[in-house]
Amino acid sequence: MGEHSQIIKLDATDSTNLYLRSLTRTKELSDLTCVVTENQVKGRGQMGTSWQSEAGKNLTFSVLKRYGHLKAENQFAINACVSLAIYDTLNSLNVPNLKIKWPNDIMSGSDKICGILIENVLKSMTIKHSIIGIGLNVNQTNFIGLQKVSSLKQKLSQSLDLDELLDALLKQLAKHLSQIESLDLKMLWSNYERYLFRKDKPSTFKNAKNEVFMGFIRGVSQQGQLRIEMEDALFKEFGLKEVSLLN
Repeated sequence: MGEHSQIIKLDATDSTNLYLRSLTRTKELSDLTCVVTENQVKGRGQMGTSWQSEAGKNLTFSVLKRYGHLKAENQFAINACVSLAIYDTLNSLNVPNLKIKWPNDIMSGSDKICGILIENVLKSMTIKHSIIGIGLNVNQTNFIGLQKVSSLKQKLSQSLDLDELLDALLKQLAKHLSQIESLDLKMLWSNYERYLFRKDKPSTFKNAKNEVFMGFIRGVSQQGQLRIEMEDALFKEFGLKEVSLLN
């Protein structure tokens, strides 16, 4: 973990992101401070979906990352770095068919195993710090009423040690985020796109007006918008809340 990753362990909390965010207001926390909980009572997914987690079986944690001069327009680079850090950690455990689903999920096959929720604190046109929330399904095997959700235990047929896994994830996060301000964005994007879920496969989408359409995911713009090739070789870019992938 290195000397710099301070870990705060909680038995239960509403949300590790909220806890860490309120802590930053009262304390001068070191970079990569991590809050981890046995039981997250009100975990949040993207756009208000709730995250279902059995106490003591999964990893729910948040990490504080400070920046010097990261431009606000490059904020999707944080998503890309975090996604790749999780990808590398899980890949080293031989989790099968790993993919990154834009904008915030890690998939194994067609099942979601990890969700990411990043909240950035801006100061003028730069990002002062991020609170990076990660929910990873590890040893839970019962997901009542949830479809296309799985865990590392289901994929690997073995239980994993949560502390060791957290240690590995924090090391990868530190590594991937350490160079974010000097990164070659083209390189970062090509790495991210290499593992993009359903890239170049015919897919069904729904837009903000609930209209369903067909297209192919071709990549992600540097602003973090999903590039979809529609009919008649027409390319369109969609922001975070403008499109969802149906299959």
